[in-house]
Amino acid sequence: MIDIEGFDITQDEQLRLEHPATGGVILFRRNYTSPNQIRALIASIRAIRPTLLIAVDHEGGRVQRFRDGFTRLPPAGAYERLNDLELVEDAGWVMAAECLAVGVDFSFAPVLDVESGISQVIGDRAFGRDPATVSRLASAFVRGMRAAGMAAVGKHFPGHGGVVEDSHLALPVDHRTLEQLENWDLLPFADLIAAGIEGIMPAHVIYDAVNPQPAGFSSYWIQKVLREQLGFQGAIFSDDLSMAGAAFAGGPIDRAILALEAGCDMVLVCNAPGSADAVLEAIGTPLPNDSRIVRLNRLRGHCHIAKEDLFNHPRWQSAAPRLQSLSEQ
Repeated sequence: MIDIEGFDITQDEQLRLEHPATGGVILFRRNYTSPNQIRALIASIRAIRPTLLIAVDHEGGRVQRFRDGFTRLPPAGAYERLNDLELVEDAGWVMAAECLAVGVDFSFAPVLDVESGISQVIGDRAFGRDPATVSRLASAFVRGMRAAGMAAVGKHFPGHGGVVEDSHLALPVDHRTLEQLENWDLLPFADLIAAGIEGIMPAHVIYDAVNPQPAGFSSYWIQKVLREQLGFQGAIFSDDLSMAGAAFAGGPIDRAILALEAGCDMVLVCNAPGSADAVLEAIGTPLPNDSRIVRLNRLRGHCHIAKEDLFNHPRWQSAAPRLQSLSEQ
């Protein structure tokens, strides 16, 4: 999964999109000016490769890439004090319906990390300060997403909330034992996996009492814990391999190969076009019957409401003003 620089596709980016190893595009705030503009950009991407997955980070709060013309969603942490599952479900529905209406397949949401009071990069992106709250509220959010036609991708497995460092800038190390993680951070992931969540993104975090590799590069975490112990059958996405937390694995090609060998189905290479080119050439062409392709295809969006009807839909008219008001508090 790669990104593009601006509002239009350059010639170099078209070649990148045409590469058989490219499986998707992630959109950022720099790609967005309005719903009509982003819809046209996505249409131009699909004109080049109709099968590409289109993704975005659109959680709400400080992580919401599309703003003007979209409902401003509150951060996940805002729902904990309200304890209003219907509103949380409506938030998932509004987020998904608005993204699907412009052509996005899925958002990398929800965050399943447990807020510990020490992680600034997670903070109010988490639904709660205990696993039961996170599971309850995240499950409601996912129900709303699915009702709109969008699959969910939980992050950051097995939990990013217990470290101070931001993996965008450094490689965090969590010193807790496996038992401590199993009895706390892993619980929301186990609950959402049991409920059929379609995707998971591991963290660029080392849990050194358990395994010496960051979770996103670790066959122990991905194969043994996520696949075998928790029984996860969906798609696994690496976090951005351009982040400082991924430098553990070496250069861009080394990072991509190690993540794929560990069990990731798709790797993200963002904000580094030269690295993306190198990774694409190194990965080569996937086989049509590759099991990874089957899992990833389940992430395709299914828009149930025509874009021209969305703002007249009773659920949108009821929920959007409440969510906008909550986001402004």
